[in-house]
Amino acid sequence: MTLYTSTVVVPRRRTRVWAALGENTAYALGLPIVLVLGWGIWATLAPAQFFPSPTELVQAFVQTWIGPAFVTDVLPSLGRLAVGIVLSIVVGIVAGTLIGLNRWLRELLEPMLEFFRAVPPPVLIPIVAVLMGTTDAMKVVVIVAGSVWPILLNTIEGVRATDSVMTETARSFALTPAERLRYLTLPAASPRIMTGVRQALSIALILMVISELVYSSSGLGNRIVFFQRNYLIAEMWSGILLLGLIGVLLAAVFGVVERRVLRWYHGIKEVERA
Repeated sequence: MTLYTSTVVVPRRRTRVWAALGENTAYALGLPIVLVLGWGIWATLAPAQFFPSPTELVQAFVQTWIGPAFVTDVLPSLGRLAVGIVLSIVVGIVAGTLIGLNRWLRELLEPMLEFFRAVPPPVLIPIVAVLMGTTDAMKVVVIVAGSVWPILLNTIEGVRATDSVMTETARSFALTPAERLRYLTLPAASPRIMTGVRQALSIALILMVISELVYSSSGLGNRIVFFQRNYLIAEMWSGILLLGLIGVLLAAVFGVVERRVLRWYHGIKEVERA
């Protein structure tokens, strides 16, 4: 009886899994396909000068970005974006942990943190450009100045929200501060930290483009502005399309990392839902 049950139930379970995956894929691709079809029909019936058809956009994308421009413009932008994100994560987690663990430090820095958080990062670009020059380091600093805040503030709140009972239990077992930080505080704060990282990714991508709009001779932002000023409309839209694809790639990579880092957290949520 047991053998019969295993041979019948497992295929059904696999069938349900594949059905769920197919349904999720259909939902994810359905709306973009409908939008592209509607866009193509609209461009055919009522062509507009500033809205190229999907075919023209794809051709402009291939001709513009698959070639030398990928090396001279795309790769430098992606490099600055990657460095800015990594620095934001490191600075945000380290500083947020220190501030969250020390009440006196949190009370001391809270007014200053609120002040700098309220300052829009783009307004700092002229100041940073004067201090550092129009270099790659300036663009990285602009990215960090805006994207570090979600990580920093979520880390502080996550560290503060660590269960006091578990903290006292860790002390009673004579765990060192480093062990409590590694095995209790950071894992407990990791859901909030990952939420901050998710928010920081989109901010970093926006600031990457803004930092390249004026103070740059290369990069995606610079090329998009060049196309706009020279009325290369299809090429301009192809740059916007490339930025969207980069955003989708960042979200996909973050999803993979999040599932690995928060595997225990998602397991608890599944048990609670069951």
